[in-house]
Amino acid sequence: MKGVLLILAIVAVIALVIAATQRGGQARQQTSLADARAEAQRWYERLGGQVMNLSSEEPAARQALADASERYNAAGGQMQTADSVRQFELARESALEGLQYVRAARLAMGLDPGPDLPPLSSAQGAGQITQAREVNVQGHSYRAAPQPGSDTPYYYPGGWVQGRPVPAGWYSTPVWKTALGAGAGVLGGMLIFDALFSPGFGDFGGGDLGGGGDFAGPDFGGGDVGGGDFGGFDF
Repeated sequence: MKGVLLILAIVAVIALVIAATQRGGQARQQTSLADARAEAQRWYERLGGQVMNLSSEEPAARQALADASERYNAAGGQMQTADSVRQFELARESALEGLQYVRAARLAMGLDPGPDLPPLSSAQGAGQITQAREVNVQGHSYRAAPQPGSDTPYYYPGGWVQGRPVPAGWYSTPVWKTALGAGAGVLGGMLIFDALFSPGFGDFGGGDLGGGGDFAGPDFGGGDVGGGDFGGFDF
């Protein structure tokens, strides 16, 4: 009888330990979820304040603010449906992307861009444009520059498109959107990327690399890209 009672006591202790462990794990999960929600909410509200209070008739700033507003709406939608840490992290990333567009707009308006932001995980390794470049692809001119201008009104915070890095900077056209499409649009976007960012390409239809010169020598995973140096891009 004593043996049976001892076994029952051991089983009860084990059950209590398991229950306590599960409660502790659930508490930690709830804490992590609450922290992720608060972090995403903080950046979302900061973006909202900027979007609501900034306006400009300057083309580059107006476009950047429009992109910031789009990311604000996207982050809001993600916040409403998020129920996991990862989903709140994605909402945070959208809000941070929007704030990158806000910084770009403020620079285009001649204002202080404000404090630095946490780096975008989606832009890791993409680098940034450090000098203006111009290429001709299939009879059309495309430009990229480190600063906004009348011929480069589209800002991109940097990222990877179709498996290749697109540096942060200002562009004459949002070629990253073309490359994310389908069919001929993807091919056209890839040709533009090759011309702008790869040393082995340049003239697609009668133009040249314009502003050619040397490239700044990035390194991806231990080797130079395309067997040469990159021109005007800092990775």
